[in-house]
Amino acid sequence: MKKRILLLFLLVSVSKLFSQTIDPLRTLDAGKQEIWVDSIMNTMTIDEKIGQLFMVQAYSNLDEKHEAFITEMITKYHVGSLIFMQGTPEKQAVLNNKYQALSKLPLMIGFDGEWGLDMRLKNTYKFPWNMALGAIQNDSLVRKFGEHLGKHCKRLGIHVNFAPVVDININPLNPIIGNRSFGESKENVTQKAIAFTKGMQKYGVMANAKHFPGHGDTAADSHHTLPFLDFDKARLDSIELYPYKRLFDAGLGSVMTAHLNIPSLESNANLPTSLSKNVVTDLLQKELGFNGLIITDGLNMKGATDYATSAEVDLSAIKAGNDLLLIPQDVPASVRLLKQALTLKTLSEERLDFSVRKILKAKYWMGLNNYKPVALENLQEDLNTVEDEILHRNLVKNSLTVIKDEKQNIPLYNLDFKEIAYVKLGDDNGDDFLKMLKNYTKVDEVSDTKLDGLLKKLKNYNLVIVGFHKSNNHPWKSYKFKDEELVWLQEIARKHTVILDVFTSPYSLLDLKSFSNIESIMVSYQNSKLAQELSAQAIFGAFATSGKLPVSIGEEFKEGTGLKTYSLSRLEYSIPEDVKLSSKKLAEIDQFADTIIKEKMAPGFQVLVARKGKVVFQKSYGYHTDKKEFLVKNSDIYDLASLTKILASLPLIMKAEEEEKIPLSAELKDILPSFKNTNKASASVVDILSHYARLKAWIPFYTKTKDSLTGQNSSQFYRRKRTGRFNVKVAENLYIKKSYKDSIYKYIREVDQREREGYKYSDLGYYLFKEVLEEKYDKPLNILAENSFYKPLGANRMTYLPLQKFHKSVIVPTEKDDYYRNQLIHGYVHDMGAAMLGGVAGHAGLFANANDVAKIMQMYLQKGFYGGRRYLNAETVDKFNTRYYENKKVRRGLGFDKPQLNPNVKATCGCVSEESFGHSGFTGTYTWADPKSEIVYVFLSNRVYPNMENRGLIRSNMRTKIQQTIQDAIIE
Repeated sequence: MKKRILLLFLLVSVSKLFSQTIDPLRTLDAGKQEIWVDSIMNTMTIDEKIGQLFMVQAYSNLDEKHEAFITEMITKYHVGSLIFMQGTPEKQAVLNNKYQALSKLPLMIGFDGEWGLDMRLKNTYKFPWNMALGAIQNDSLVRKFGEHLGKHCKRLGIHVNFAPVVDININPLNPIIGNRSFGESKENVTQKAIAFTKGMQKYGVMANAKHFPGHGDTAADSHHTLPFLDFDKARLDSIELYPYKRLFDAGLGSVMTAHLNIPSLESNANLPTSLSKNVVTDLLQKELGFNGLIITDGLNMKGATDYATSAEVDLSAIKAGNDLLLIPQDVPASVRLLKQALTLKTLSEERLDFSVRKILKAKYWMGLNNYKPVALENLQEDLNTVEDEILHRNLVKNSLTVIKDEKQNIPLYNLDFKEIAYVKLGDDNGDDFLKMLKNYTKVDEVSDTKLDGLLKKLKNYNLVIVGFHKSNNHPWKSYKFKDEELVWLQEIARKHTVILDVFTSPYSLLDLKSFSNIESIMVSYQNSKLAQELSAQAIFGAFATSGKLPVSIGEEFKEGTGLKTYSLSRLEYSIPEDVKLSSKKLAEIDQFADTIIKEKMAPGFQVLVARKGKVVFQKSYGYHTDKKEFLVKNSDIYDLASLTKILASLPLIMKAEEEEKIPLSAELKDILPSFKNTNKASASVVDILSHYARLKAWIPFYTKTKDSLTGQNSSQFYRRKRTGRFNVKVAENLYIKKSYKDSIYKYIREVDQREREGYKYSDLGYYLFKEVLEEKYDKPLNILAENSFYKPLGANRMTYLPLQKFHKSVIVPTEKDDYYRNQLIHGYVHDMGAAMLGGVAGHAGLFANANDVAKIMQMYLQKGFYGGRRYLNAETVDKFNTRYYENKKVRRGLGFDKPQLNPNVKATCGCVSEESFGHSGFTGTYTWADPKSEIVYVFLSNRVYPNMENRGLIRSNMRTKIQQTIQDAIIE
């Protein structure tokens, strides 16, 4: 037993000894490092040595006077380091090269970039604040964040980045740390800080842990006063100092000493910890064994400047054991005082040499023994990469935290039973959140200046999503609810099911007196565009969430609270590189757009590309018409023409096949008895869906309703106003006789079959399927499709009879009809036969935007599953996505078009897999899905404007050329 205790003691002692003797500034080629340091030390004057102690504030957005000041600091006072502040990366790079050229020794460049270079520089990347990162459960993502920041710093010539903040934010009232902290758990803060440090230092950029010995549990800001921390040494050792000890073992390069008043560490109440030998030398260096670079916090802060003159502060900081003086306020005076101290022997040259040697070792570690100027070319591109965007997305996605979900509303399921309103609280913008919510289903923004008015407007909604949006400008902005907002939130929650989404610090929730009426709460941490968009996606189950609260919200939600949600396999929205597609290649679609519009192939159109379940390209081009009154928007809806076949009729036929209402082996006479004694009676379902049933391509029914003498629509069949018998609306002010539907089906029954057996694309079969479906389910086709698919899918912008739901301004017109309806077809189906059936037909009549088309195509790709619901069995999708007459050279599956068998036919680009499927439409529409590449492509246009003779889009094969470009964009 004694031997075991002795062994344990020895192990602990060795571990402690190792942690105290590690030198984070020592490089792998330590011999060469020592030679380089000695060669410089041996030639330095006292003035040059003293100059190495200063890190002076430099700006890239000030005038020539400031540049002259910095020049003087370098040339006259031999300043060895600069910290760049506000400006632009381009100007900083230029000044960096200028100042480095002026300096006898390479300058160490520092920077405050806790969440990215954006903390100081315009037009640079902004990652999430630490509070959001603290919610992430995968520390490798935080390490990757450190790597990216290391790359950015290295690219801009920055050698030490003053991050990470390792303060443990125990005090919610902390005015300066808060969002800058990884949270209140010492373990979580430590692990995140180690991951970040390793990531950044991997690229030769030194990390700097701050603010030693700990600024997390105070309600004061050391920028403005000297914060007081009345904790004993044991408490400090167990909480505040905990991350530092672990970081030292992990090779942390530098520490920033804070301006704090901690009586248990320093008895002099007026002496900041940054100037205390007890803290900087005895605690940090001797007791904790830190051998890295020690840098003061900014010496322009009130926590330091109130102590003495700036020169006296600087001297005290060096005597205390600091190596570098950050933002000294009077370098000339400090130089004089330091030299005087050397003369008076109150500061030894050995002490000076000790810090200078450490600074030079650090410079070697940073690669300054082989200094190279910052390259000015492609700076913006290098500091704002696609990889940064992908990482940012992953960080935000993994931070999103659901802390309450009583009714399991996150993710939202059963959209067909949801009437959703969005209410914005807070003083910042929530437009990106709302816009993304609307991608998934109908969501109405509801607002009012008075609570009573708001509650009245919310009466018919059964779910209210409340977004609390506060400024994302910087982490010190107020996160508080207004008193009025707290009242409004509670009243909304008292009467409605609520999802509260907080786009600010989780501490904002401390002001809520009760959470009992709020069913679901998500913390999104920041009000950035990405946080808004991704939070909306998470609410609808595009991906799972796993974040956990990094801080406690009173006793209600303790640190570590976080409910894991699950994915419902709904479409996500991301960027091309996230799914291994090239943004640069997809940008070529813009060139096709220019050609299409310039050559008037169509006045406007929409293009959507999704891959691996993520929409990564969604753009609208041009105008509704050549009048250029309305720009095409992503939310605008187009006449889909024959896409109706696979987006309305086909999913219903597939469903009916599963339910044995329409067996594939059935003949027409079996499913539609009225065709029993016709020449089409024996046509099978497979034949009709394969376009192999010898049906005529189409019948121009409308020509049979014209006056034979005048060529006008006959009064026998039409009226300008609705009446009892003439009540089927064909177009604006045009109604056809109700009974004419019977004539249409009579024509189909009696028309001759094609004499030759073989493939012939035909609409007629879908006229018949409409009748079959309506008879089997005893509901109109449009209602069947809406209730069975569109509503639960959240495809609220996919519909027949669009004028019943939408204003004309969001419906794109088709043709200037001068042969039948004699008007601009706007909001009514272009297809004449479908129009004569009142706008609802099996072959045409459906309207939608590209986004909603993609939902159904993605559902097909996912073998009938979408949004947490199975619509069709996987084997059913496969069954219909099969060629049954391939031996007869028929490329079609059942309903679906498939890649051409004849190379002279351009059904696709010829670059998609045999498993792929889709369809095209007469009005200039096209959609295709490929299980092999996992790509969904949607193209919607009104190429029939101004008339159907406009065939440029067809002749040029533009739709399939764009498809080729999409295929060529695949990176892997």
